[in-house]
Amino acid sequence: MTLRITTLPNGFRIVTEDMPGLKSASVGVWVTAGGRHERAEQNGIAHFLEHMAFKGTATRSALRIAEEIEDVGGYINAYTSKEMTAYYARVLSGDVALALDVISDIVLNPVFDPKEIETERHVILQEIGQSLDTPDDIIFDWLQEVSYPDQPFGRTILGPSERVSAFGRDDLVRFVREHYGPDQMILSASGGLDHDAIVAQATAIFGGLKPVGNPLLEGARFMGGERREVKALEQVHFALAFEAPGYRHPDVYTAQVYSTALGGGMSSRLFQKIREERGLCYSIFAQSGAYEDTGSITVYAGTSEEEIGDLTLLTLDEMKRAADDMSEAEVARARAQLKAGLLMGLESPSARAERNARLLSIWGRVPDVDEAVARIDAVGTADVRRYAGELAGSQAALALYGPVADAPGLEAIRQRLAA
Repeated sequence: MTLRITTLPNGFRIVTEDMPGLKSASVGVWVTAGGRHERAEQNGIAHFLEHMAFKGTATRSALRIAEEIEDVGGYINAYTSKEMTAYYARVLSGDVALALDVISDIVLNPVFDPKEIETERHVILQEIGQSLDTPDDIIFDWLQEVSYPDQPFGRTILGPSERVSAFGRDDLVRFVREHYGPDQMILSASGGLDHDAIVAQATAIFGGLKPVGNPLLEGARFMGGERREVKALEQVHFALAFEAPGYRHPDVYTAQVYSTALGGGMSSRLFQKIREERGLCYSIFAQSGAYEDTGSITVYAGTSEEEIGDLTLLTLDEMKRAADDMSEAEVARARAQLKAGLLMGLESPSARAERNARLLSIWGRVPDVDEAVARIDAVGTADVRRYAGELAGSQAALALYGPVADAPGLEAIRQRLAA
């Protein structure tokens, strides 16, 4: 596989990875503008803009956008995250130029028709309502809010309904003007492709755009806190978070190995102790997420009102115990799980295109997969034990939803971890 990077004079970056033998390719534009780039009054607008990109351009209707990609058997989609918004398509290799033409059109030339804005506003409000009705979805938004209170990083991607209800065409145009410059975009493509052909097409489309500069980004500050929402549900939804390393921190892979060993699969400590041995829940897991300047270790479980106390205490005890007796076998298994997940995931051109765009935005380069594997392999048992000990003594955030009036609170959690 050959990875190539070209940067145009205006800062627009192009990264491609040829995957020999593939008859398809994934191509997309990643914009370094997500939820954390919004001001408070803009919360939800990056996601609204992502929706509106598919509602018509100066030359294509919403139907035509879908038809042109689906007429050749491909698919087109988009997503908004904390730090990026992505517009991408998967097509056969012979249709890469078409996919890039359509994607660039929806990114650069949306018309923001007022009637379509109203239609999509209702769609997004329905999406917000659906999220609020999904306990094991909304609880993570609440956890993010109490982890990073009163700052962009803690706000939801969808935004509050009152904000979404007020956005107008001028708001969308303003956000595009501020954040959709060529120096804030990355064209990433992987699969069966021709780098030089993509660069030539991208130069014609994006090369004449003027850079706008990168806006000052407010650093994320993990503060910790608690949110408890009492509701008559069948289960208690429990989510606990601790700050974890960002992508640039030397412990980023240590955190991933730790969270995998703690709760990353059926053989993990939390699954074996709390589900298999005690039967206290159906679902429990731990995961680690990383961003540019912060990250989080999150534990989630769903259990009954009667069992939430025992589940919470056992979870904390397992976290503390990991600092003393995390075994070589557990660490080796976690490393193997992480490497397999990475390598198997990257057999997909879509996953490779996303990875390359993400890493290029963070590092200014795309570290080789072998480099990531080597860093995972370098994490030893002593590293994981040290990290577990540091985590147990750090600030925490807690979100509870359901029949949680008598569930242990954040102060009880802190005391248990400190004991």
